[in-house]
Amino acid sequence: MLIAFVILYLLLTLLIGFWAARRVKNAADFALAGRKLPLVIAGSALFATWFGSETVMGAPAEFVEGGLLSVMEDPFGAALCLILVGLLVARPLYRLNILTFNDYYRIRFGRVVEVVSAIALVPSYLGWIAAQMMAMAILLHALAGVPMVWGIQICMAIVVLYTFVGGMWAVSITDFVQTIMIIIGILALAFEVGSEAGGVEAVLAAQPEGFFRFFPENSSLHDWAHYIAAWMTIGLGSIPQQDIFQRVNASKDEKTAVRSGYFGGILYLTVGFIPLFIGLCAKQLHPELLEGDPQYLLPLMSLKYSSLLVQVLFFGALISAILSTTSGAILAPATVIGENLIKPMLPGMSDKQLLLTMRIAVVGVALVSMLLSLSSDSIFELVGQSSAISLVSLFVPLMAGLYWKRANGLGALLSILVGLAAWTVCEFFLHTEIPSLLYGLAASVLGMVAGVMWKGWSERHLRR
Repeated sequence: MLIAFVILYLLLTLLIGFWAARRVKNAADFALAGRKLPLVIAGSALFATWFGSETVMGAPAEFVEGGLLSVMEDPFGAALCLILVGLLVARPLYRLNILTFNDYYRIRFGRVVEVVSAIALVPSYLGWIAAQMMAMAILLHALAGVPMVWGIQICMAIVVLYTFVGGMWAVSITDFVQTIMIIIGILALAFEVGSEAGGVEAVLAAQPEGFFRFFPENSSLHDWAHYIAAWMTIGLGSIPQQDIFQRVNASKDEKTAVRSGYFGGILYLTVGFIPLFIGLCAKQLHPELLEGDPQYLLPLMSLKYSSLLVQVLFFGALISAILSTTSGAILAPATVIGENLIKPMLPGMSDKQLLLTMRIAVVGVALVSMLLSLSSDSIFELVGQSSAISLVSLFVPLMAGLYWKRANGLGALLSILVGLAAWTVCEFFLHTEIPSLLYGLAASVLGMVAGVMWKGWSERHLRR
């Protein structure tokens, strides 16, 4: 019965995607849904796109083992990101009427920065997409014993199919439906297991001392550096991300674009606590489930110990979370590849050809992400690494370009290259105790400042 429901739900998702595809007439429809989304759909799309496997499976696994401090990155950092997007980024970028973040880098800093930023942005999505594919494989393995390799390929095939035909229209409408499923599903499971565990107060009281500590216990530089890095990884690192930009910029007007960030962030933070609570209930009621892979904790608990109705609702929510995140994350780099990397090399490209290029890029991004998913084993780790790339390369040029008049193309270029270089060396070669993304971010800031100072010095030197 449950497997039949899963199959039916996947088919329904495909049907919604194909129905939405009727609205795609040009590249703007494919990338931004014609900029016609009302608040409830735009905000739901932001929430659903982020509320993926790392929130429902990865974060609870981290939470039951490490307490509140282990989930600063998600959901806290993720919710912070959406709110900051509404506060700082949505309004000025919406006014430009552009397709991608990288169009902004071209307008503000020039063609070279556009290309370099696009090259930096595309890989930042691969780990995110791979994490969702892995989560779907875990789900199918728990439900029907499907091998992980096949589960990953099934996820890729389903999401690519409806994203390929429907673009942002398909993503937005399915995200809205999936948001409803997510909230109903996890609330149903939380209510059932919470009642069985004795209620919210009993579950919280059963946790060890310090489990809900919000700030580091020690005042050491090491602990605070990791704490700050956890907030910044998604909280700042995902601000310059194309999937966020597309949802905000697909809004019907500027005011809706701003409010969708607030709406998505508040919804993410409130609903994001529910999987964490379910994880605590699972640990208390069925601690034997922790003996295996903790990422299986919630799916296995629902499968083994909840009623059929709750199973249907929960797995519907989980499938929704995975599909919505995967589709948006695949569409984002595919749009950038078509608009910012391929189109400028072919000046005579028509809108129809651009649309086809974006669709082909959807398939290519999905295939590369699938290979990455097959080579990793941690959802949470994949997500964190993907956000770190954009933090150390794209965040500083974006914010400096918006709020510092002296920011220039040389500074933006140095900011991207130096930030990425510093992060790469610290992450993969030096293995520093302080999180490597902090070194990368600091280097990115210095790169921007150096570019501005060099231009100022050059101008003064030439006037002499």
